[in-house]
Amino acid sequence: MPGVTPSAAARYRRAEAAARLKTTERKVSPAGTRHRPNPGTKGRIPLNKQQPIARQAPTPGEPTAPELRVGVVGIGWAGQQHLKAYHGLEGVSIVSLAGMEQELRDSLQAGYSIPNAFADWKDMLEHGGLDAVSVAVPTFLHAPIAIAALERGIHVLSEKPIARNAAEGQAMVDAAREAGRVLDVAFNHRRRGDIKALKEVIDHGGLGRPYYAKASWLRRSGIPTLGSWFTNPELAGGGPLADIGVHVLDFALHLLGEPKVVAVSAATHSELGPQGRGGGSRFSAQASSHAFEVEDFASAFLRLEDGATLLVEASWAAYRETDDQLDFTVYGTDGGAELRVHGAPFPPVGKLRVFTDRDGESADYLPPVLPGRAHDAVVEDFVTAVRGGEQVWAKHDGSLALYRAQIIDACYQSALEQREVRL
Repeated sequence: MPGVTPSAAARYRRAEAAARLKTTERKVSPAGTRHRPNPGTKGRIPLNKQQPIARQAPTPGEPTAPELRVGVVGIGWAGQQHLKAYHGLEGVSIVSLAGMEQELRDSLQAGYSIPNAFADWKDMLEHGGLDAVSVAVPTFLHAPIAIAALERGIHVLSEKPIARNAAEGQAMVDAAREAGRVLDVAFNHRRRGDIKALKEVIDHGGLGRPYYAKASWLRRSGIPTLGSWFTNPELAGGGPLADIGVHVLDFALHLLGEPKVVAVSAATHSELGPQGRGGGSRFSAQASSHAFEVEDFASAFLRLEDGATLLVEASWAAYRETDDQLDFTVYGTDGGAELRVHGAPFPPVGKLRVFTDRDGESADYLPPVLPGRAHDAVVEDFVTAVRGGEQVWAKHDGSLALYRAQIIDACYQSALEQREVRL
């Protein structure tokens, strides 16, 4: 494995072997199939729709941090979000770019004045001169690239999910801890302004003790690319549960204060994808290089340590209204709340309502909400962690993203075996 140190290669091979075993077990569950693609998150878009943004000006009188040299692996939609975000930060230089599509790679290199560009990520790491790297590529490549970078002393920001499964995710976390470097995973939806506003309400006791929540991301025709790596278990690791469902799981647990999940009961269904339906004009490429071997709908019931429960739903394809829906409902001892976001792509602010009483009378209200900053905030937080030094680095080892992967694995096991699985 060129460009990967022996220990990184051994670690990845062990994780890959575990991934293959789990993939074989997961291909078809009695209720359907499962594996996880990504909605359009890594699809390509024209450069003229992703123009570099203005850099942040340094605060007068503030000491200037040493220049941070970053590289980006992956030049689809997600990679372009990282490029735009890095370009907007003072003291950050994008020095390397890696991606297979030459025309798009050349265009991005010119647009962001990046000195080095490579077709192969291994060549980019071998070239050196990097302090940090973003990994925005298909899921099966997250672990090998991240581990190779971490073992070179390079901080890593990976797109979600952390990896195809928890075994690979654990190998990435181990590499981050051994190297003493940052491993962050991009969960951009928790940075939405409406989710931040609801988090503030919950954290300040506005709902009392939450005891039930339901969160979902539902599409009617949103299979990312029919017949691509997205629908191949060996490459993607899962269907909508592991792709967009991991976003839902992340922001739900984040809103609820990161409770421990003690048991899951899940079901997966693969009804439309195998018939060539559910791709839609935004996502489908009616290729057939891979069979549809993942689920197109999943639901999971999670029991939490404090007695509360959480229901998670994720679909790429289902006969429902046309627009995508992102939502979160929570019931607490002193109030409840509903967040509804509709659209494709999602608007920056959804409809957030809080339900409560005051002196026995309804006191429902609409909290003020500002647009979130999505990937800009993800990248900025990553850069802040990298600049924070070793004490901060130890707190950014990918553990939170790994925990999400462990829960997703348990959900898939539950669906396969048709029983509740305890964590």
